[in-house]
Amino acid sequence: MSYLSIFVQYVGQYMKTRLTYRSDMVVEILSDLLFQAVNLIFILVVFGHTKLLSGWSKDEIIFIYGFFLVPFALFSTFFNIWDFNERYIVKGELDRILTRPIHSLFQIILERMELESMFGVITGLAVMFYAGSNLGMTIAWYDPFLFLLFVIGGALVYAGIFISLATISFWSDSRTDIMPMMYNIGNFGRYPVDIYNQIIRYVLTWILPFAFVGVYPAAFFLNKTEWYGYAYLTPVMGIFFFALAIFLWNIGVTKYRGAGS
Repeated sequence: MSYLSIFVQYVGQYMKTRLTYRSDMVVEILSDLLFQAVNLIFILVVFGHTKLLSGWSKDEIIFIYGFFLVPFALFSTFFNIWDFNERYIVKGELDRILTRPIHSLFQIILERMELESMFGVITGLAVMFYAGSNLGMTIAWYDPFLFLLFVIGGALVYAGIFISLATISFWSDSRTDIMPMMYNIGNFGRYPVDIYNQIIRYVLTWILPFAFVGVYPAAFFLNKTEWYGYAYLTPVMGIFFFALAIFLWNIGVTKYRGAGS
């Protein structure tokens, strides 16, 4: 059975389960919308005291935030491995995963899938449309293709970073708070990196490249020519970090010795 066929069957079963409890799904979607609204309000509050932030206007910052929501929604849908250590290592559920003739990471992705998070794509597009309209932006014929490429690249950057962090559990099963901390660091990618000092900018570009999830690719559509080089690097960074994560995962699995008795 192909991986695509397995994926389609998992999606079908997931939707059946979620539609059985529609109210829960609606509450989760509304909670996400409220969280996103709070972030937008924060941006509006900041620009209530200034017209420009390091040369960026309010609508440009809002556009970047809207773009960020799209790859982040894809990441949140398919890569919910924030509790990998506790659930699969400490509680021993990885033992069950490894008995099946399918790649272990693919199985975990399917088990932790949250398709309702895809609603964030719609929200992000709506925010981008609002900000783009205020900015008088126009769309070239190739923009949708680049947009899709940048979104996939940004999602892979996020996935690569968090999968790599999850692989630490193969060598150390002690509980850590590194995942929540990294989620907070990831929020820096929602804003232009030039509002930070040189050290933070370097980290967000080359070490923990969250800037490739939001500001760099979004800057391309904002016609920030000085950022074009970084924008085109987005899919490259995504592929690199995701491939590195898979490499580390495959090595980590060989080091796993089971949960014990």
